[in-house]
Amino acid sequence: MPTPSGPAPGSCLALAQELDPAEQVGQLFMLGVSTESGLTPQVAEVLATTSTGQVLLLGDTQAGVEGVRALTDDLRTADDQPKGLGLLVAVDQEGGQVQRLRGPGFDRIPAAIEQAQLADDELRAAAEVWGEQLRAAGVDLDLAPVAGVVPPEFAGRNEPIGVLGRHYGPDAATAAPKAVAVAEGLQRAGLGTSAKHFPGLGRVEGNTDFAADVVDTDTTRDDPELVAFAEVIEAGVSSVMVGTAVYDLIDPGVPAAFSPVVIEEMLRGDLDFDGVVISDDLGAAAQVQSVAPGERATGFLRAGGDVVINGDPTIHTAMVEATVALVEEDPDIADEVEAKTARVLDLKASVGDGLADCDPARR
Repeated sequence: MPTPSGPAPGSCLALAQELDPAEQVGQLFMLGVSTESGLTPQVAEVLATTSTGQVLLLGDTQAGVEGVRALTDDLRTADDQPKGLGLLVAVDQEGGQVQRLRGPGFDRIPAAIEQAQLADDELRAAAEVWGEQLRAAGVDLDLAPVAGVVPPEFAGRNEPIGVLGRHYGPDAATAAPKAVAVAEGLQRAGLGTSAKHFPGLGRVEGNTDFAADVVDTDTTRDDPELVAFAEVIEAGVSSVMVGTAVYDLIDPGVPAAFSPVVIEEMLRGDLDFDGVVISDDLGAAAQVQSVAPGERATGFLRAGGDVVINGDPTIHTAMVEATVALVEEDPDIADEVEAKTARVLDLKASVGDGLADCDPARR
C-alpha cells in the first residue's frame, strides 16, 4: 500500500498550507494593544493590513470582565483574519503587581511567591477560576506561569522577577510543582499557557523592559534549575516564552531570543519542547533597541522562534514586511514559516472554543 504524502486533511498543517505567505507571516506576530487607549485608528489599520494572528493586552485596567470583553470583541471585529481563523487574545495575568486585568468579575490574584504558600490542589483550583474569568473576558492565552527561579542571593536585587515576587520559589524543587499547578488550572479553564522566561531571569539585576545590556553570568546549559521548565513542559504547557537577556555561559553576547543554542539546542533539543516558542517583547523593550525592528523579528524566527511579541505598534508593519521579504527570497525560510504557522494554528485550535478550523491531533 502506498505511503500517504502531505499533511492529513483537516490538520493544522494542511490549513497552514492554504494560507499565502503574507497570511502565514501574520500568524507569527502578537501586537501589543493598550487597554487604556483601546482600538485606536493606528491599531485598527495595522490589524487590518497585516493579518496579525494575536494581540497582547498591555497596561493595567480596572474595567472588569465586561469592559475587557468589549475591547476584545472590538479587536476581533477590526482584525482581518484569513478564513477559518480567529484572533487570539493574550495577557500577562500572573498576580500581584503583574495582574493586568482587574475590576468587577476579576479576583485579586496574589503574587506568585504568595501563591506558592497554597497546597498544589488548592492552587490548581484557584488558577482554574482565574482562567474562567479571563475566558469570560475574551482572553485565550495567559502568559503565565513564571517557571524561572530566583536564588536567595539574588532575591533583593533581581528587578524583573524577585523584587516583584513573580517566582514560586528559590529552586526548581520548590517552584516546579506550583508552576505546574497554575498551568494545569488555567488549561482546565480552556486557556493557553506560557512558561517564561526561558532559560530564566532570576539571576540578572536589570529588567530587560527598561534596561539594556542585561546579562546572566551564572546560568549554564545543564543548570539544575531548568528542571522547573522541564516539568511545566511535561505538564503540557501551550507555549514557552524566551527572554532577551544574554547568557554568558550558554551563548555569549547573543540575547536568548536570537540564539539558536537557547531555542533549538536547549529548548527544542534538551527539553524536547515541540510547541509554540514566543519571544519576550521585541518592540518597546530597552534590551533590543540597538537592533533594527525588522532584524529583531527575523532574528528571532531564524533562531527557531514562532511568535514575535511586539509592544510598539509604530514598528509592527516594518517587522511584518521584513519577514515577508525574507520568506520571498529564501525557500528554506518559507518552509520553516509554514511549519511555524502550523504550530501556531495547533495552539489556536486547542484554546477556548477553537480559533482555528483544524484538528491539532492530526498530522
